[in-house]
Amino acid sequence: MHIRDLPYPDPGRPDVRSGPRFLFWLGRNQLGGQVKAALWGLVHMAALVSFPIAIGFGVQAVVDRSGSRLAMAGALMMGLTVLTALGDAMLHRAAVTNWITAAARVQQLLARKAVELGSALTRKVAAGEVVAVSTGDVEKIGWFVEALSRFTAAAITTVAVCVALVLYQPALGVVVAVGVPALALAVLPLLPRAARRADEQREKAGRATELASDTVAGLRVLRGIGGEELFLGRYRHASQEVRVAAVRSARMWALIAAVQVALPGLLLIGVVWYGASLARDGRIEVGELVTVYSAVTFLLYPLRHFEEIAMAYSFSRPSARRAARVLALQRSSPASEGAAAVDGGERGEAQEATAPLGGDLYDPASGMLAPSGLLTAVVCGDPDAAGRLADRLGGHPIHDGPGDGDHVGAPSALLGGVALDEVPLPTARATVLVQDKDPVLLSGALAELLDVPRSGEVSAETALEAAQCGDVLDALAQASAAEADDAGPMRTRITERGRSLSGGQRQRLALARSLVTDPEVLVLDEPTSAVDSHTEARIADGVRRLRAGRTTIVLTSSPLLLDRADRVVFVPDGAAAGVGTHRELLGTDPAYRAVVTRETEDEAAVRRAGRGTGPAGHGPQEIGRIEEQIEESA
Repeated sequence: MHIRDLPYPDPGRPDVRSGPRFLFWLGRNQLGGQVKAALWGLVHMAALVSFPIAIGFGVQAVVDRSGSRLAMAGALMMGLTVLTALGDAMLHRAAVTNWITAAARVQQLLARKAVELGSALTRKVAAGEVVAVSTGDVEKIGWFVEALSRFTAAAITTVAVCVALVLYQPALGVVVAVGVPALALAVLPLLPRAARRADEQREKAGRATELASDTVAGLRVLRGIGGEELFLGRYRHASQEVRVAAVRSARMWALIAAVQVALPGLLLIGVVWYGASLARDGRIEVGELVTVYSAVTFLLYPLRHFEEIAMAYSFSRPSARRAARVLALQRSSPASEGAAAVDGGERGEAQEATAPLGGDLYDPASGMLAPSGLLTAVVCGDPDAAGRLADRLGGHPIHDGPGDGDHVGAPSALLGGVALDEVPLPTARATVLVQDKDPVLLSGALAELLDVPRSGEVSAETALEAAQCGDVLDALAQASAAEADDAGPMRTRITERGRSLSGGQRQRLALARSLVTDPEVLVLDEPTSAVDSHTEARIADGVRRLRAGRTTIVLTSSPLLLDRADRVVFVPDGAAAGVGTHRELLGTDPAYRAVVTRETEDEAAVRRAGRGTGPAGHGPQEIGRIEEQIEESA
């Protein structure tokens, strides 16, 4: 794999049973790149540690007053210099390629998992954790993958040099062969503490990053309530904790680096002292002493890679563990995942060819049924419950996570009798589209925002008209004119998350994006909560007209939307308790009426005691007020 070939056509199926297994899987998938980098590393380090042979040969030639052998020593040094430079350049190229390709593979895996889980991802894992894994953790994993080939070359070179020294000069070679492994293993007792301190620093940095992100996202609200200084103080405290943790971690790694410098120095002193005594006794030649001394000096370079791989693994192991934890999250039930694992690739190939689904949409957990081709409104009363229902309707059953109540482990919805969490993800995505109550607008031009996979039956202009985005287009046209580029509203750039637009404008643009997709089933969670009643009524009419013949589910408690629905399902406490039109439920179901009209228990008691009642205890004045509001907005 070369960098120009990225992204991967298929990043593969990772082994996420543990962090080390995930690292091993990454290394196994780029075995060719690792071997290539290791071979170039051997060329570089072998040439480097061979310099002592040429130096010793040259020194002995001077002692023996041999000009020819001195010339040969010079030529050998020149050749080794060329090999060292070539090996170093190619090693760096191959190792960095391994780093980038490994990081790209992990990022593709994380992106695929985010697409697979959708909004359920942030309920299973904190948003700050996902950001930290996809940035800092990916970099640390790539560092270990990149350092692995250099360490392999350094280990092979070190062993080869120690064996060669034992054969060349046994007296000194044995000292080196015993001392070098001791140097390499000397820092191992310090690594667990260093790794713990590094983990502590990373966790504190992640919390500080999440706090900063939340503060920036809610800056407008903070300014409105005067809470800027409060959150600034919290972030200042969190950043100071990060600083203290970073200093503690740096002290530990400084100690490891000092050990890696001091111990080789002691070994070098010992070799020189012992070698000098041997040369004084005439047991070795001066050239042999210089060769052994130079070999030990050059061995200090490969030994640095032992420290680097220890640091890289200490940092990358917890990062790999976090990445594996995110990648292990599943959109479907454990039972269905087990079946998929048994069937393997044959099932995947068969499912990819599955035709688009159709039919009634049914949620087994609540008993909610949305007939095919109708506009069904669902009233839950609890926004969190509505969000969980929307996830199940989109094929994202909740199997864990806080706040999921009695529906932990509940199955996903059935479309035409087929469970959505058991069909291929592309099929489920193409069939059912869920718009969250807080949809995200990506930065870019309006035309790019609406350039999404679609059926081709609904144009961007039609979707914008149905979502009542006329004032948004006017505002974008004015912004285009102010920028003097006259690009038109469709080419005007929208800032990140649509921050330059009001909440209602962002909501309507998100609705237009969902409408232009034109899925078989469209689920809208509170699509008009930020718009006024007149606009809301026109949006309800536009959605009803545009989605005629298509299955549409709107989770809302707005009377204007409920009045335009073909049928309304009341789902209090997670179970369907009533079905009918809005006006029927308003007159027959007191609990439904209380949710829709926001009537409190005290207000209901006063109404029953002090006023006459219409059908099912509904006051005529109240009925008239609601009907007047609906008719006026229509």
